[in-house]
Amino acid sequence: MVLQVENSPFTEQQVKLLNELLPNLTDNQKIWLNGYLSAPQAVAAQATAVLEGLQQVSKPKTITATILYASQTGNSQKLAECFGAELAQNQVDVNVASMSDFKPKDLKKLDNLFIIASTHGEGEAPDNAIGFYDFLHSKRAPKLDQLNYAVLALGDSSYEFFCKTGADFDQRLSELGATAIVPRVDCDVDYEDDAAAWLTTVQQALLKQSGQTEVATQTVTAPAPTSTYNKKNPFQAEILEKINLNMDGSNKETYHIELSLEGSGLTFEPGDSLGIIPQNDPALAAQLVEVLGFDATAQVTVQDTTVTVLEALTNTLEITVVSKPLVQKLAAFTKTDITPILEGDFHAYSYGRDLIDFVTEYGPFDWTPQQFVEQLRAIPHRLYSIASSYTANPDEVHLTIGKVAYEANGRARTGVTSGQVAERLEIGDTVSIFTKENPNFKLPQDADTPIIMIGAGTGVAPFRSFVEERAETGAEGKSWLFFGDQCFVYDFLYQVEWLNYLQDGTLTKMDVAFSRDQAQKIYVQHRLLEHAQEVYEWLQQGAVIYVCGDEKAMAKDVHEALLQIIEQQGNISREEAVETLVQYQQQKRYQRDVY
Repeated sequence: MVLQVENSPFTEQQVKLLNELLPNLTDNQKIWLNGYLSAPQAVAAQATAVLEGLQQVSKPKTITATILYASQTGNSQKLAECFGAELAQNQVDVNVASMSDFKPKDLKKLDNLFIIASTHGEGEAPDNAIGFYDFLHSKRAPKLDQLNYAVLALGDSSYEFFCKTGADFDQRLSELGATAIVPRVDCDVDYEDDAAAWLTTVQQALLKQSGQTEVATQTVTAPAPTSTYNKKNPFQAEILEKINLNMDGSNKETYHIELSLEGSGLTFEPGDSLGIIPQNDPALAAQLVEVLGFDATAQVTVQDTTVTVLEALTNTLEITVVSKPLVQKLAAFTKTDITPILEGDFHAYSYGRDLIDFVTEYGPFDWTPQQFVEQLRAIPHRLYSIASSYTANPDEVHLTIGKVAYEANGRARTGVTSGQVAERLEIGDTVSIFTKENPNFKLPQDADTPIIMIGAGTGVAPFRSFVEERAETGAEGKSWLFFGDQCFVYDFLYQVEWLNYLQDGTLTKMDVAFSRDQAQKIYVQHRLLEHAQEVYEWLQQGAVIYVCGDEKAMAKDVHEALLQIIEQQGNISREEAVETLVQYQQQKRYQRDVY
């Protein structure tokens, strides 16, 4: 059999190849080839199936993950949003949400849960996490054997219950049967590096599920900042004004500080905070060096910079707080038994004490200046509620800072930052600052929404920015300020300004409580209860409640007063009143900036 080129679909070259092949085929080979050529569709289908199978094997498995954040001032939220964007770049189907917006019953539907949680106050969960925290620790919490999880905890090691909220979540998820894919990481105030390392380990753990071989190398870029200044590169702001707001005769010193932002590019909104990176009292640092028996001019290396030990203890390192983690590290350098304070009531021991107290009581210590400074953490920044509107004063930022002063163990003490501001900084001096957004303490977007502002002492600061902003923008919403302090004559902070705002209508109502002007102390929560009916009417009209100030006493008592008002004026049960306040928090109608 010879194939001809004429009238065939083959080229001359193909015909030549076929004529060379066909004569050499056996009968069985010819039969097989005939069957093969007669069933092209089946062959094509088989090849397609094989190809699809190969593609399926090589395609990475889709991984889903949920990141929940528990955040009071926004740190955990920003980390969660940034980490969510990075996971998405690595082919993870990720959902980022506040704990207040997540339905706890959906936990059973999750494969991977990542929690980023701050600890608020004395080991408490942030406001936006209370509902989720309570559910998880209740009998209603389901078994979570199907769940993989990881926890990043943010905190401040100077507090007794360091990172407690994150630790509680970690323990409870484990109790419910969930599996930790990486160990929990506890971060101190300078959390950025530890948080980034945690995310890397989380992503590596997810690779085993997804079938990927490496984490994507591209990095997530945040929106371009308006300023090059931040916590690691603070702006040196000149002090333009410094006024003691308390009159002669007051028990307090409360300073109104105006700082120049000219040339900084820094911006802020009402409700945001200003971070100050302070310096220690040089006299206190010198006294510590003397107690330690060091040569003040001895050279040490701190943060890759060589300075004298005195300079390091004055400008860079924390020396006013005795924390449990620090004591545990210092114990290695002394033969004195420190076990009793570590195993006893450490909070009672450490309250009011500084490093001078500790090294005096538990020395002598066997260390060099370099070994000593390596045990200390950097001076943490302090956050203060901004007391001015950027819209009204774009080249300035105002603060309200109360001087902390007390006596303990026979020595006078002052707050690190408040002492520096009150005693050592004057007009014309500069201070290291950066702005800090607080997404959980904001004016309502609708300027017609009524607002109720409740603050005591320096807690009035953000409300000065709220009212100044509304005055500048011509907002029509009603506003009601409850303010408390010790004495009307001495401690009525910003009195003239409030009276002017009342006169021009920017501030609708103001009620004050001066606790020491009468035998029976009166506080802001008492004024709330006195006006219970009208407060409730404002709430029914959609008012947003803001609370700023001391968490342990004022904020706790105000919370109780609000519950009573809602329960009694709404004629509902206590449980329903509690649920109503929880709903207000979820709807951002009840916001707190407490400390």
